Amino acid sequence: MIIAVTYQDGQVFQHFGHSEAFKLYQVEAGEIRSAQVVETNGSGHGALAGFLREKGVTHLICGGIGAGARTALAQAEIQLYPGVTGAADDAALALVKGNLQYDPDTSCTHHQHGEGHSCGGHSS
Repeated sequence: MIIAVTYQDGQVFQHFGHSEAFKLYQVEAGEIRSAQVVETNGSGHGALAGFLREKGVTHLICGGIGAGARTALAQAEIQLYPGVTGAADDAALALVKGNLQYDPDTSCTHHQHGEGHSCGGHSS
């Protein structure tokens, strides 16, 4: 299993489509064996699912995520755990241990952006 976490400054980054980096965790025999941060080079949400699939990712932990990205991840057969906040390492470990707190209904839509919202424009 390879877990990807949207990543910024050690935390779960809160907008999948604007992720500039992911932290990838290699899991074997129920334990995290290695981890590395990989840069996305500004791929945008449409390309990020393919980027993750090329890296062998099977599970994704993130904050907010839009419907288009959800569809792309499902097509890439990547299991999604949205609505997560806090330290990336803690989130990955919680997923491995089976006790990750996440919200499957978390989304990010253009119609709900208010003042101070960090989503901004989406690119594909």
